[in-house]
Amino acid sequence: MYTVVVLMLDDAIAFDLATPIEVFGRVRLPDGRAGYRVVVAGPQRQIAAGPLRITVEAGLEEVERADLIVVPGLAEPARPSSPEVLDTLRAAVRRGTRVASICVGAFVLAEAGLLDGRDATTHWLAADDLTRRYPAVRVDRDVLYTDNGQILTSAGAAAGLDLCLHIVGKDYGVAVAADTARLAVTPLQRTGGQSQYILRNRPIFRTATLEHVLAWIEDNAHRNLTLADIAAAAEMSVRTLTRRFAEETGQSPIQWVAGVRIRQAQELLETTDYTVDRIAGQVGFSTPSNFRTQFVQAVGVTPGVYRKTFRPLR
Repeated sequence: MYTVVVLMLDDAIAFDLATPIEVFGRVRLPDGRAGYRVVVAGPQRQIAAGPLRITVEAGLEEVERADLIVVPGLAEPARPSSPEVLDTLRAAVRRGTRVASICVGAFVLAEAGLLDGRDATTHWLAADDLTRRYPAVRVDRDVLYTDNGQILTSAGAAAGLDLCLHIVGKDYGVAVAADTARLAVTPLQRTGGQSQYILRNRPIFRTATLEHVLAWIEDNAHRNLTLADIAAAAEMSVRTLTRRFAEETGQSPIQWVAGVRIRQAQELLETTDYTVDRIAGQVGFSTPSNFRTQFVQAVGVTPGVYRKTFRPLR
């Protein structure tokens, strides 16, 4: 039996706390034995988790007996952690203990230096901030989770469930993991990664000098736009336009247009019965095959799979 310690820190996200407790606590082996002993531990006797007040059953000394430590996300992920918590995590890794984070719990691992030089992920809305604060971390915003062997991270909320099931599969095999997934009424492996949940190049984006042309692109992305067209709308030279886009969006103008088209296509897939070919032409892709290729590259699944995932049931 493995011992899982869920690290309870103040300001924790309740969903992130519950996920490892429920998943690992319900694992049963073929002979009926429990697969994990789950312990809740932290530096304080009581913590806040949104509107909840949760009593913590054990102190940080329990971490020394853990085979796996799970760090849930915090409502304010950039808030500094206590030296005691960071030292506890570093010591655990030196002992060879596995450490996993859920959602923005990756910020705690990064603060402890545990993600330096490693692949990691977090909620896509927080990925830029994680990259900015911890440049030594190789942030992958497109995946549901990362597994570096000893250090594991997951993307937002439900991706924590994906990671926990992945760990169960590594520890006890796919059959036990599949049974656990059935209890949670969730697929053992979801199609695609975090990419399909990202809203690209949203129109609310604000930038010092490009706001006008970004709004113009929003209304004209369906056209066969060239750099010269965009530069004319921005009242800039092509060279200046390209430089400003790189500085203020991290993309080229044509990349930005493609992102807007992908987002508009996602909206149509979610809200209409239009064929994929019609959507491709309506949002500005030159051919349906070009649309499908770029959609898969950006979103990680085909337009058809995306529609099945996100189209409301009727």
